[in-house]
Amino acid sequence: MMKWLVVVLALVAFAECFHKIPLIKGKTAREALHEQGKWDEVRKQHPYNPMGKFYQSGSEPMTNDADLSYYGVISIGTPPQSFSVIFDTGSSNLWVPSTYCSSLACNNHKKFNAGQSSTFKWGNQPLSIQYGTGSMTGYLASDTVEVGGISVPNQVFGISQTEAPFMANMKADGILGLAFQSLAADNVVPVFDNMVKQNLVSQAMFSVYLSSKSEQGSEVVFGGVDSSHYTGQISWIPLTSATYWQIKMDSVTVNGQTVACSGGCQAIIDTGTSMIVGPNTDISNMNSWVGATTNQYGEGTVNCQNIQNMPEITFTLSGHVFTIPASAYVRQSNYGCYTGFGQGGTSQLWILGDVFIREYYSIFDSQSQYIGLAKSV
Repeated sequence: MMKWLVVVLALVAFAECFHKIPLIKGKTAREALHEQGKWDEVRKQHPYNPMGKFYQSGSEPMTNDADLSYYGVISIGTPPQSFSVIFDTGSSNLWVPSTYCSSLACNNHKKFNAGQSSTFKWGNQPLSIQYGTGSMTGYLASDTVEVGGISVPNQVFGISQTEAPFMANMKADGILGLAFQSLAADNVVPVFDNMVKQNLVSQAMFSVYLSSKSEQGSEVVFGGVDSSHYTGQISWIPLTSATYWQIKMDSVTVNGQTVACSGGCQAIIDTGTSMIVGPNTDISNMNSWVGATTNQYGEGTVNCQNIQNMPEITFTLSGHVFTIPASAYVRQSNYGCYTGFGQGGTSQLWILGDVFIREYYSIFDSQSQYIGLAKSV
């Protein structure tokens, strides 16, 4: 009842003061590299390691699986300098390219010019972030950051000095992390945490809607929910760890048969990963059950003509059932059809990425430490 009360109050209180960031779904890095004939070469040089962001170290690691393609626009500095960023619930730091960076990836993106901002302040700590396909290094600084009409003064963020070659193919300039402060490099207070601490939003929650098939309308809402993006009841799932947005997954089933996560496992709702990622053996089993063949990169390939005959996959999260049809978990492109399941090595941690989130509107409540999921429309 308390969770429903929170939602009702949120809908009433925020009807006139939502802070929305429209998201754009552009051509993915995978598609761009395919067109250039470089995809196989990049895969060999930079093996995909989707679990990279979940390995703890002295700095906050993140990952990129070649399909991070939802991004929105923020601004930094006075006067404001605009950047496109991926809103990533699987990491906690904000960083953008800078004029101090000469990497090809930086040259392909907008660069923050510290000398042109009257509110810019240098930090005194370096920043290093590891990706599944490379890394970035740089420095911490602070400035005014504007997100969805919300102005956050003195926000600590990273400006890059070097970036992995793979980032040259990404549409977004940088990344804005929306996980908890405990994961942030150098214990930096994340942007959303500062919004809450400074009473810039009425409720300590944000929500994400990801459209399908390049349709318009994807958005992040800070301070509430947008009821036009979901139908039916919201299922509230408690966090098992307030670090990433981590929850308990009971099982993965196909046609009533458990095909993965037998006996239960941990999962993370992650807007910064495109696929559903799990242990190699479980993902191979899932691909087999839906009729996919695993290629040399661990990708499940299917006959595009068979999609309508492929079964649904059901994910049970803390007793709540969420079903994904084949039309949602198979990606169709000019280069073939692939399942949206990625191999994560031997780790038992699962990532429920954009393949899942496109089907279920996701509400992230940091105060109550719950995730709300409802069927997207």
